Amino acid sequence: MSIQKTQFYLTILMVAMSLATAWAVRGQFGHEQGAAWAGGVGALALVLLSRRTDWYQRVFTITLASAIGWGMGGIISYGRVVGYGRSNDFPNAFYGLLMLFVIGGLFGLMGGGLTGLSLESTKQKKVNWAALIAEMVAGGLIFYAFFVLQLEILMTPPRAENWAFILGAGVAMIWYMARNEYYSSLRVALYTMLGSGFGFAFGNFLQILGNVLNIQFNMWNVMEYSIGFWGGLAMAWSVLTSQWPGVVSASKKWESRTSFWLLFALFPLVVFRESLSLEQMIDRLGDIANVNTLALFSSIFAIAFIVGAIIYVHWQNEKSNFQFTEKNIFTIFAIYLTTYVAVSFISTGALTGKIMSNHILYVVNLLVIFYFQRKITLPVGGELHLKINVGKWAGLLIIIILFIAIIALVAVNIHGELGGAHMRFPID
Repeated sequence: MSIQKTQFYLTILMVAMSLATAWAVRGQFGHEQGAAWAGGVGALALVLLSRRTDWYQRVFTITLASAIGWGMGGIISYGRVVGYGRSNDFPNAFYGLLMLFVIGGLFGLMGGGLTGLSLESTKQKKVNWAALIAEMVAGGLIFYAFFVLQLEILMTPPRAENWAFILGAGVAMIWYMARNEYYSSLRVALYTMLGSGFGFAFGNFLQILGNVLNIQFNMWNVMEYSIGFWGGLAMAWSVLTSQWPGVVSASKKWESRTSFWLLFALFPLVVFRESLSLEQMIDRLGDIANVNTLALFSSIFAIAFIVGAIIYVHWQNEKSNFQFTEKNIFTIFAIYLTTYVAVSFISTGALTGKIMSNHILYVVNLLVIFYFQRKITLPVGGELHLKINVGKWAGLLIIIILFIAIIALVAVNIHGELGGAHMRFPID
């Protein structure tokens, strides 16, 4: 295998591990802000490892688009759907895994799609973001009203059915891409959808398998790592095998500065408010000695990490006048991911001496990513495609659905009643 081919596969793997690690960390925080932070990490890794210096000059706008896309799926409720997959009968288990494929697919569709559009937008063919957002909102409202309110098609009663809104927004985005000939973005969106959907369904199977084998590990976190890994793998592969404009213009300074504040201040500070503030930390630490003092110190340490990251990266941006090189993008990426891991440690009680095994693996992932990204020195090359091969994509979709049916069948035959299982359909 040639050096360039080896580095191509290594690039995809490092992006996948970056998004997977961040998505596993997201398990401590959840919701839109947690998913947005993780999606931003994946995009930063992608831009860094692409070795495209023109993409470097749009790093914050590309990363923000990805963060918003991946974050949008955070409004979808899937706790009960995971429970359906844990059922001990095939119809409910298959339904659960299949709906997780749909939900994971919606995460990837939006994340991959908006990432692609940010890469494909040029002065000559600029994405009309205002029109796109309006169409996505309209599509979301129409789908929700039609499928949920009118037809009463419910995925996860009695939980919120926000999947319908994201589905409508995704369909509107696809229609925008198709009619405006953003074919590379469409290709990335649809393949990332398959990857993240597969990752969510397969991750739930791994969670069930781990519970059956009584593996003493946070198997829910394994499921979260799986969606991030397979979604990141698909996004990286589809981006690096698609045709993009030869040279794209740099973001305007105000665009980069605004994107920076949203990525490094807004999303992390919302995570802090919802999960790391004093009241939240008291609840998280539970009934332990000196809980108020330890919660206060934990909250202070968390905000110190976040504010420190904001100040340092802001200083670096202004010092370089928003001109980016591989070196300072690596610094931005490392700080963004490391800060997420650090606040995850704090949120789970690191200052009380409690270190969870899955967090040790976050550190291992960080070390692997930081080591191997420096081994990637060549611009990514390979066979490039402008449009998606609909036949191959449809074939892959069918294979994935058949695979989900097989693992559902395996799952129901290796366990009896499992805790957290739910029934979507009554089975006599």
